[in-house]
Amino acid sequence: MDFLRPATWAEALAARAERPDAVPIAGGTDVMVELNFDRHRPGALIDLNRIPALHRWSRDADGTIRLGASVPYARIIDELRADLPGLAMASRTVGSPQIRNRGGVGGNLGAASPAGDTHPVLVATEAVIEVESAARGVRTIPATEFYLGVKRNAMEKDELIKAVLLAPKKGPQQFSKIGTRNAMVIAVCSFAVALDVGARKVGAGIGSAAPTPRRAFEAELYVADELPWDGRGDLDPRVAKRFGELVSAAAAPIDDVRGTAAYRRHALSVMARRTLTWAWREHQSSEELI
Repeated sequence: MDFLRPATWAEALAARAERPDAVPIAGGTDVMVELNFDRHRPGALIDLNRIPALHRWSRDADGTIRLGASVPYARIIDELRADLPGLAMASRTVGSPQIRNRGGVGGNLGAASPAGDTHPVLVATEAVIEVESAARGVRTIPATEFYLGVKRNAMEKDELIKAVLLAPKKGPQQFSKIGTRNAMVIAVCSFAVALDVGARKVGAGIGSAAPTPRRAFEAELYVADELPWDGRGDLDPRVAKRFGELVSAAAAPIDDVRGTAAYRRHALSVMARRTLTWAWREHQSSEELI
């Protein structure tokens, strides 16, 4: 197995084009597991750690946050929790401190596991993934179109993930995850909710309960119509309950070693109800301070 170490982004794209059998590696928190258990033996690895741009984040003129693919979870938590609270919450649930210091969202996207912790937030907040190839240049893929199946994504063989584009929060965001223990665990299921107060919209993202991460579109439309956006009213428990039911119905879970399909559906309904309640209470508190 060859080990390629490009020093620039252009060199990385050239290496990817020349070696379509190569696997990109940055944090290595997913790739090294596959190698250590001999589940995958690629012809080459492309080490992306020497490329500074992948480890930076910036803010575009319109406010969009451009998150380099290799910005570690620990920095997302420390530096972006005010702008991207849902992503910061999800990042806190990833592995151990060592993994959070190494791994980043780009690796989560490249692996495309349905159980990836950041995926529900990315689909709920309508993130966009920026990819590039040496031959065709840059293109963008909405998060809702990025996942094609279990560990399959929409990238071509000569493309690399460059950045993730995210809008700063437009209202409260929440994330919840259930695992078989409290730390360093793969999600049994997970859920993210994001309120866009100005547009009166709600985003709802489901993880580890379908072949791909997915949005609960019917639940989003229902609750956006039912929330008392004009006033400071409490969230009607019946609305929260119905929202949970619609989120559960949007999932397509399976039975596996971590949980049954029935348990996942029930857990999603509870998480959806609770996260919506937390988000609405946060919205109410912010309104009271104005």
